[in-house]
Amino acid sequence: MNLLRTRIHHLIDQLPDEHLPTTWEVLHSLYCDLYMLQAIEQIKRSQQPWDILTQEEAIRLLTFL
Repeated sequence: MNLLRTRIHHLIDQLPDEHLPTTWEVLHSLYCDLYMLQAIEQIKRSQQPWDILTQEEAIRLLTFL
């Protein structure tokens, strides 16, 4: 893992300053997507048939994230 971290830092160091905001947006979106995918997978493993939310409950829950 440290090798990948070092390679990512090296890649970022090579980027020109004008590309950094766009790069940050892409990386942040990717990180958020990964976070949500991991949460979905965790729920799938622990979900029971009686664990069903109504649409209003689901929307309320999403507003807290």
